[in-house]
Amino acid sequence: MMHLHNLRPRPGARHRVKRLGCGESSGHGKTSGKGHKGQKARSGGSIRLGFEGGQMPLIRRLPKRGFNNAAFRRHYAIVNLDDLNQFKAGTVVDEQLLRGANLVRGHFTGIKILGDGELKHSVKVEADKVSATAREKIEKAGGTIVLRQNGRARKEIRSPEDVDLAATEASAESPPQAQRKTESPKRTRAKAKASAKKKTAPKG
Repeated sequence: MMHLHNLRPRPGARHRVKRLGCGESSGHGKTSGKGHKGQKARSGGSIRLGFEGGQMPLIRRLPKRGFNNAAFRRHYAIVNLDDLNQFKAGTVVDEQLLRGANLVRGHFTGIKILGDGELKHSVKVEADKVSATAREKIEKAGGTIVLRQNGRARKEIRSPEDVDLAATEASAESPPQAQRKTESPKRTRAKAKASAKKKTAPKG
């Protein structure tokens, strides 16, 4: 019967420890299987993968072919919310202002706003990308976000107070303007064809 005190590993599962540095009687010689001197025989000495003694390695001698996406990678300048506190409330923070404040330097595809820190007052931010945390904190502070596309403003993400105000203004419009409908292009083309047939039809 099998008990905890008589459990044993399967034969061959455990191997004796290789005793190194114990002299010639250990079975591994006086140099412990490391040969005679040299870089590989030293403690902590190792050679990195692909090193060929200083000569041009094989990986650099072979020609490189094929597509590489690294040349098309987009690099964004990172700006955190802590950096925006140096601007006054109501300021429009765009790329030109950030470069003037030395928050963005060098060549980048665009600007990305991250949510590190807290925004103390409301500002209007124009950027290419905004993280979810940064968007939530900017809207909480009463600010707005304008996402750019190809260097131009694409759309504006407004705070909930601005959305409610816009809805109130839309409901206050006059009924003729609010209920005005535009005809679809298909219906317009159909009317044009019908009028053309009436003109060309022979009179009986």
